[in-house]
Amino acid sequence: MTPARRLALAAAPLALALACAASPALAQSSANNLGGRDPGNAGLTAMAPASTVRAVSFVAEAPAGGTLVLPLASAADLETRGASLSAADRAIVARALTQAAFGYGARDTLTVRGLESVERLQVIGLGSGALDAYTAGAVAGRALAGEAGAVTLAAQGLDAALTAELATGFGIAAYRPDLHNTTRAPAPATPLTVVTGDAAGAAAAWRRGEALVAAMHFARDLSNEPANILYPETFVERTEAAFEGLRGIEITVLDERDMERLGMGAILGVGRGSERPPRMLAVRYRGPGAGGDGPVVLAGKGITFDSGGISIKPSAGMGAMKMDMSGAASVVGAVLALARAGAPVDVVAIAALAENMPDGRAIRPADVLTAYNGRTIEIISTDAEGRLVLADAMSWADATMNPAAIVDVATLTGAVGTALGDDYAGLFSRHDALADQLDAAGRATGEHLWRLPLHPTYARDTSSPIADIKNTGDGGAGAGTGAHFLGFFVRPQTPWAHLDIAGVDNVSGDATRPGGSAGFGVRLLERFVREFRPVPREPGTGGS
Repeated sequence: MTPARRLALAAAPLALALACAASPALAQSSANNLGGRDPGNAGLTAMAPASTVRAVSFVAEAPAGGTLVLPLASAADLETRGASLSAADRAIVARALTQAAFGYGARDTLTVRGLESVERLQVIGLGSGALDAYTAGAVAGRALAGEAGAVTLAAQGLDAALTAELATGFGIAAYRPDLHNTTRAPAPATPLTVVTGDAAGAAAAWRRGEALVAAMHFARDLSNEPANILYPETFVERTEAAFEGLRGIEITVLDERDMERLGMGAILGVGRGSERPPRMLAVRYRGPGAGGDGPVVLAGKGITFDSGGISIKPSAGMGAMKMDMSGAASVVGAVLALARAGAPVDVVAIAALAENMPDGRAIRPADVLTAYNGRTIEIISTDAEGRLVLADAMSWADATMNPAAIVDVATLTGAVGTALGDDYAGLFSRHDALADQLDAAGRATGEHLWRLPLHPTYARDTSSPIADIKNTGDGGAGAGTGAHFLGFFVRPQTPWAHLDIAGVDNVSGDATRPGGSAGFGVRLLERFVREFRPVPREPGTGGS
């Protein structure tokens, strides 16, 4: 156990302290049953090292040579931002822009070679506003992800915030998902040099962007890892390593014995069919100046592989189920970004971690499980397992952490992708004020949400003749009944929202991002928590 780990357990965050009141042996049990690698993994591929992030420096004058990234909102910007180019080169670039009918939008790009001042010129449209600046930086980062030489970004005439957005987009889009490709070229070792008239201001603004870049790489690494490498115990190990040395962090991990004592029968039921034991991981960050109204809790579905269990999935496409823990990766990534930047917030990420497999001990359709809050669940499909692990996570948080709000994030249903495609994640909430804040954060970051209803008939659709609720509905609104199920495990007065990211977590790649994990939710939740305004703790009346 590392010193930081021991300190975190000794500090006894609220949830663990309350649990220990009922079970004095709990803290010792947690300490003795963490982090051991599965001996059955011997001889298999090791977990890939964390992704390398290109360093960033801010300077007043552009260095010579290499690749120059030139963000332009209009033709007039060429004189300002292209000042390091010779007059002859600027004339060549101006003609190229005219001949290409360059549009100057945030996704427009043009490559010019053969100049005397630089080896390669990458022109990107700047558009207008912070989100366009981020997107423009992402276009450049994606285009130059494999560029091993020096790269300079010209940001003269832009304020510090826009300059930082450009650098943030560049860093996030430069991520490479080929974690286990032994023939891949090494990551670029040269820093990104940003030329600006306000180097000190841009460097200060970059602290938040730098944290977001690191957190996005972390979350994507987790989601992209295969299930023989990443399972509940190794998810915990990777998380502990990522938070090592950061201030204001308390980490709590519950193993099977801890969860049995607490009555977390839902997550334990999901994990019964696997040789990889489940874990409940909570990472709390309290920054300097954070308010005292209780933490914002972000709960993530962490199914490290989903075979469907006894209700087994078709083999076609099953490999994508290594990403069924993307919700957990995103909530932990969002808290990592906040902690690395020293944000003045109080936030908890809970990762409900299990592997859903079909063996002789696996739960069956018609079984009944009892969740942490004592509610009983009739199992209709063992492939509706994400809502089970979240039922324990959210009822535990609601009962022990005095949350200002709970937001769960899950690759929950295929139905949400049928409804919204890959353009929006589904948003469900009983509390309009909370839903509005999440929607605003989605619009600001480009991680868009679309609010869907929580209709009263969903209670009838999930009613059970033998238990309090069943884990799937009777057909129809699959995304809606899944959301209703989750809301059943949060007190009506607790502000709660559900984000179904099943249609947006795994992407084929485009001009702004590589294929594989999108890391969806990290940037959205980071902004949401920073800008969170307390919502009254009273029964919500919205959503229907």
